[in-house]
Amino acid sequence: MSVLTTLDWIVILLYFLIILGIAWRVIRQSSETSNDYFLAGRNLGWFVVGASIFASNIGSEHLVGLAGSGATDGVALAHYELHAWCLLVLGWLLAPFYIRSNVFTMPEFLEKRFSETSRWILSIISLVAYVLTKVAVGIFAGGIVFGVLLPEVSLFGLNSFWVGSILMIVLTGVYTMLGGLRAVAYTEAIQTVILVFGAILVTIYGLDALGGWGELKRIAGSEMFNLWKPMVPAGYEATWAPVKTDTEMAWYFNSNYPWLGMLFCAPIVGMWYWCTDQYIVQRILGAENLTQARRGTIAAAFFKLLPVFIFIIPGIITFALASSGKIPSLGEALLDSDGHIINANAQQVFPLLVSKVLPSGIRGIVVAGLLAALMSSLAGVFNACSTLFTMDLYSKFNPNVSEKQLVRVGRIATAVMVVIGLLWIPVIQGSRGLYDYLQSVQGYLAPPIFVVFFFGIFNKRLNAKGAIAALLVGFALGLFRLAIDTPVTLTEGFSYEHGSFFWIINNIFFQYYSLLIFIISGLVMIGVSYASEAPPAEKVENLTMGSVTPEQKAAVKASYTRMDVIASIVVVGLILMAYIYFSG
Repeated sequence: MSVLTTLDWIVILLYFLIILGIAWRVIRQSSETSNDYFLAGRNLGWFVVGASIFASNIGSEHLVGLAGSGATDGVALAHYELHAWCLLVLGWLLAPFYIRSNVFTMPEFLEKRFSETSRWILSIISLVAYVLTKVAVGIFAGGIVFGVLLPEVSLFGLNSFWVGSILMIVLTGVYTMLGGLRAVAYTEAIQTVILVFGAILVTIYGLDALGGWGELKRIAGSEMFNLWKPMVPAGYEATWAPVKTDTEMAWYFNSNYPWLGMLFCAPIVGMWYWCTDQYIVQRILGAENLTQARRGTIAAAFFKLLPVFIFIIPGIITFALASSGKIPSLGEALLDSDGHIINANAQQVFPLLVSKVLPSGIRGIVVAGLLAALMSSLAGVFNACSTLFTMDLYSKFNPNVSEKQLVRVGRIATAVMVVIGLLWIPVIQGSRGLYDYLQSVQGYLAPPIFVVFFFGIFNKRLNAKGAIAALLVGFALGLFRLAIDTPVTLTEGFSYEHGSFFWIINNIFFQYYSLLIFIISGLVMIGVSYASEAPPAEKVENLTMGSVTPEQKAAVKASYTRMDVIASIVVVGLILMAYIYFSG
């Protein structure tokens, strides 16, 4: 039975009419040029940049995965959300290099710094990463939300999950292919406001149903609100072992997040995602100038602090409502016989809370915000995929192609990525949890990209041979771990022989394995670079910290004001306050 009333449907319809109207107006004002389609004509203002970054980031892994992790593990994964400081690194450190180089893509920046080959390698790695994470996870989460809110829907023998997944693909695909980054960015600015407003309402109504913040902490327990306290189940021994066994586990937040991994690995993944990933950085490449780009990252950093309170806390609220019996239907849907959240059902936590605590009308606003957020996240990655394929691969083999042909090829590339993403959904369905899946795959693919960008900008002696070697070795190590993990994920009851090499690789905490990839990639890049010739002057000029001219330094200094500095300090202060509050 549908949980949406007629009033809810009216609100949802009005909301989408407004969004589509804005998108249509933007599309009509756009020109069929690659600069306009892929980078919105490079004239986005700071609020649109910041809101677009946030809306693209806040997608399936938050609406479905992060809320679910809140219900099962408390605030443990808030570490990832409190990495808003990475956006300040993007705005203050890397944006000047990116804007000054006038590139379309991150792989294009690598070509300027290193070589054409490094550009192609990163483009392929990025496209593979998008298929394994953002595209498929976004589709899967759309199906989850649709299935909870409209469980009785079926079409041609497909249940509500698959109907929702396919609808997400069709609507978002058309929306993205017609509008490009300009339509995506401007609609995301509106969606950010609605999403934040709606998620805050969910938190408020959830706390009201429960009896307030004090009641939440009493029912959930203090360990659910502690970022650092290890939660070792009864009968398990807390050790420093990097490999999980049946009787021994590392000191950890939960069974997949050892505290050393959170301390050292999570920032590497965060810096890769926020500072070098095309999916995010494309927004600042579309900014009007460096000032607007930097202010956009500062605004996005403020927004990024919200998920802890509008997604993780609602997850904990749902667990408390279910375990306390205040909403019995939640307990029936989510808890096992021992009163623990069933991992397979945790992904339904946020949409279930929406369906149970919100009144008619307001529920419609929140549901519209949820669906729009999922669509905007997919739209962002589709646009990033088409930009990477078209500008980094197709145009290199067809240098004389027309502007219209570039846009047409980008749209075709989007359709292909969608089909591949649909085929990957069964892998995600078998995983421990949506957020776990996303973080583990990103942990395997991020380290070599982080190494190449940050080492390359800070050390002008590193050359193309070192960068290519680091990318290839790191990517191979990541794919090897993914290949080892996939049979265990896909096949129920499958496991490797205890103590065998494959068993050890599969059972190393993914964050420790990620750190291993980072160390090996860094050593390979440094070793190969220093064992070969120094890069030519044109490959480091204006592209490393040690080669920026005094004039460029002056231009960067002139691009910000005292208020920009103060706003950045406030972001850091809020992050520290959150760590202090959730540390005891």
